[in-house]
Amino acid sequence: MSQSLHPMLNIAIKAARAAGAIINRASLDLEQLKINSKGPNDFVTEVDQAAEQVIIDTLLQAYPNHAILAEESGRSRGAKDSEFVWIIDPLDGTTNFIHGFPVYCVSIALAHRGQVQQAVVYDPSRNDLFYASKGRGAFMNDKRLRVSRRTRLSDALVGTGFPFRRGDNFKRYIKMFEEVMQACAGVRRPGAAALDLCYVAAGYYDGFFETGLNPWDIAAGSLMITEAGGLIGNFTGESDYLYQREVVAGNAKVYAQLVSILAPYTRVIKADEASAEAGADDGEATPEQALAASLGAEAPTADAKPKRGPVRIKKQPAQD
Repeated sequence: MSQSLHPMLNIAIKAARAAGAIINRASLDLEQLKINSKGPNDFVTEVDQAAEQVIIDTLLQAYPNHAILAEESGRSRGAKDSEFVWIIDPLDGTTNFIHGFPVYCVSIALAHRGQVQQAVVYDPSRNDLFYASKGRGAFMNDKRLRVSRRTRLSDALVGTGFPFRRGDNFKRYIKMFEEVMQACAGVRRPGAAALDLCYVAAGYYDGFFETGLNPWDIAAGSLMITEAGGLIGNFTGESDYLYQREVVAGNAKVYAQLVSILAPYTRVIKADEASAEAGADDGEATPEQALAASLGAEAPTADAKPKRGPVRIKKQPAQD
């Protein structure tokens, strides 16, 4: 890499490559893989756990006073009250990995006081390294990333992810999918959200939307997109997407057009989330509450109105 990188980013890259080596070795003998189910269609393997352990070990060796929020181990390691929180998905696309479908990645982000400052997404099967530091641009390997220049949604390729967990509202999603599909040039669903967001940053996609995502799925990719000149927000175009379990991203023009389609669905999603939380009695914190606690923030409850940031689509030029 020709440009000098932030020391924290260098450590994250080292951790991501170490995890990638574990994943690549395991991919050579998938028959021996031990797989457990976290729920219907939601899997965790020993590879997820080994990759997560090497990531956390690498990060805490360099920064023992930092906090950790990781998909498999939650916040059981690291400092609990640090302003620095590493947000980790050791293997995004586990279902793809189990089947030998080569679309999966390692995602590592560093948030300081709730703002993502450093990001790494590593695709071990292609040896593609996406990385970004706030204010210093986004890169794939040595290439600077820029979002696409397409202005019309009708010309756009849009990425998405299908709902897969029990309790997800498939019918509502199909309505969204149908509306977006008929408005754009094509929809793709490879199955690893962290990579999907990097593909928006790289200009492979013109836009992306998904519901039900956790903070570790989108933290790193969100910085890639903003550093590549794109926009990312919730379905109504505001910036509190990390907590909202809904995300839309794209270049400025396509983002605005996607928000206009998706905004009406956000209230229905909130109602679904509220009823799901009301039915849960296990007392466990939701992922967004866990992240908020890690960052020293207050997570929105099911019936609380989210804090409104600037509505970003109002800043967009008039559509063609």
